[in-house]
Amino acid sequence: MDAQQFLVEFGHIANAPRGVAQLREMVLALAVTGRLTQSNSSKPMTAIDLLKKIELELANYKEVHKYRRSKGEVESKPNIPFSAPTNWVPVRLGQLGTLIRGVSYNKSVARDSDQDGFIGLLRANNISSDVTFGDLVYVPSECVNEEQLLQAGDILLAMSSGSKDLVGKAALVLSNTGYAFGAFCGTYRCMPSMSSEFIRLVMQSPIYRTYVSDQGKGIGINNLTKGHIEDYQFYLPPAREQSSIVAKVDELMALCDKLESQQQARRKLQNNLRLSTLQAVATATSPHELQTTWMCLANNFGRLFHAPEDVDQFVAELKNMAVRGLLSLPSTSLSNVNEIVADCNELRDQYIESGLMRRQKIIAAAETEVIYPTHWAVTPFDKVAIVIGGVTKGRNLGGRDVVTCPYLAVANVQRGFFKLNHLKTIQIGADELNKYLVKEDDLLITEGGDWDKVGRTAIWRGGVENCLHQNHVFKVRVPSPSLLNEWVELVFNSGVGRDYFAGASKQTTNLASINMTQLRSFAMPIPPLDEQRKILVKLNSLSNQASVWREQLERKQRLASLLAGATVAAFTGIATEQKEESMKAPQTELIAPLRLGQAPDIQAQAPLATILVRHNGEMSAKDLWHRWGIDKGIDAFYAQLKTEVAHGWILEPIVAEMREKFDEKNSDTVSV
Repeated sequence: MDAQQFLVEFGHIANAPRGVAQLREMVLALAVTGRLTQSNSSKPMTAIDLLKKIELELANYKEVHKYRRSKGEVESKPNIPFSAPTNWVPVRLGQLGTLIRGVSYNKSVARDSDQDGFIGLLRANNISSDVTFGDLVYVPSECVNEEQLLQAGDILLAMSSGSKDLVGKAALVLSNTGYAFGAFCGTYRCMPSMSSEFIRLVMQSPIYRTYVSDQGKGIGINNLTKGHIEDYQFYLPPAREQSSIVAKVDELMALCDKLESQQQARRKLQNNLRLSTLQAVATATSPHELQTTWMCLANNFGRLFHAPEDVDQFVAELKNMAVRGLLSLPSTSLSNVNEIVADCNELRDQYIESGLMRRQKIIAAAETEVIYPTHWAVTPFDKVAIVIGGVTKGRNLGGRDVVTCPYLAVANVQRGFFKLNHLKTIQIGADELNKYLVKEDDLLITEGGDWDKVGRTAIWRGGVENCLHQNHVFKVRVPSPSLLNEWVELVFNSGVGRDYFAGASKQTTNLASINMTQLRSFAMPIPPLDEQRKILVKLNSLSNQASVWREQLERKQRLASLLAGATVAAFTGIATEQKEESMKAPQTELIAPLRLGQAPDIQAQAPLATILVRHNGEMSAKDLWHRWGIDKGIDAFYAQLKTEVAHGWILEPIVAEMREKFDEKNSDTVSV
């Protein structure tokens, strides 16, 4: 590929995911392979002369610092995975400088702040595009030898890390700092005649990064040795050419910075435009206005949505609109809240009489600023639902008749679905089973966790025998058929519910929690039953359309990444690793029924088979996908299906019939 063709493809590369990052990698690859600037063999000092001078400087350095004399180096042919100009010479990093390992120390002598007689140590987290100087650890000065004090021109390296992306990362030290560096780091010290700026480019290039990634692989912790670094081979240009290359890279990197800034500004404008369009949809006051604003959104999809997460924000706003009554025409009937309250009181009296729960104080509804349609009722959640606490771990059950059961913890309850892998078990008194048992159609609501996870709600559909709930997960039963569980789940998982739980929860540095009183006092909006159903149907329809949009964006981004990677590889001659696009058949549909095989046990990670158990052991692939979670994507569904078929939990379809799907209408729009 020539430069002219590259310029034609430049927009596709720059706007692809990681597009600007790939441009930076391309610049560095061209720099270290000698194709970024014009090479001139008539310059005063050749690369061979420069290498001889540097080797003399290195020998003197090692003599001064009393390096142990090493055995003679074995001559070997260069093994460098790229070519370079003929006036460049092959070298190892060990010929141009030395790798110095960091300070080892006993944790008992370390301090978190600077004190007299102590020296600050930089760690792997201090290495980014530049060296940072925050979050240091300080050790007594006698732990540090003189060579370990960082000097201007040193290149600080991450030598050990649990992150494969961090190990081998390098940054240039710009000045004498008086700091040293810890044992998980190293510093590469160039000799005076060698440009440390050029070595920095070498160590930031994708070729070097691939090398250290392969060399540093380990179990749990990724490690590099002194030998790994010093044995790295590349080509050395003459001194003046190094300066020209460094200057050109700095110039191009500044342009990449500018491009990145422009993209961020464009994304901000795009986000604002999308939000204003969504707001227009959300505030529509008539069916005609809603239809008009929706068509505006659908017709401008490409301008409004850039990434899959943009669609996620859109779906979240759809839920907010649904809960505020903006997705359907108002019902002609009123909310039958008195019947709902009566049904709840009847069941509560039964539970109190049987000892399943104690009588509780009446709770008023919490204040809310949300405006709902005037024909809806708003009442304390406690009046229309029964909230029951879960079983506490670690109780003394000595002398009691006990049973062992699986239980749902906070990690198992997600927004709208359950993660049933790694279910733990707990012992309870046999007489308590009915109190803590989770029944089909119960709502499970999380009490605490990270601040954004409080109040996660999902409807239990069964599939695990004698399953209980932990005390950090509330169980809710809505006894009246006039209040749908699906409506309650939607309200709590929408922005309305999430904002309430975030405001009501008790928050610490990393955790937040709500209590039963706060849950019971939630001001629950209750539309008429027919309107609840219409809203849920409309939301499902729009969410399905959004899922189609999301898949289109994911596919577009995958293809853009492949194109960008292939273009850069063609231009540089250096292939970059690309993830293979998963196979999809967007215009076909698997219509053969899926049937249950050997039923999985409760510990098995078999959510699809669990759904089949609840539906007489058979259903279509499409229905199974929708019940499992359409928001997870079709690729994830087929990957899970393949796993469960392999285990025998689901039978392989006898006839894998594929039916073509054809729609003459624009599949990107939907009527509302």
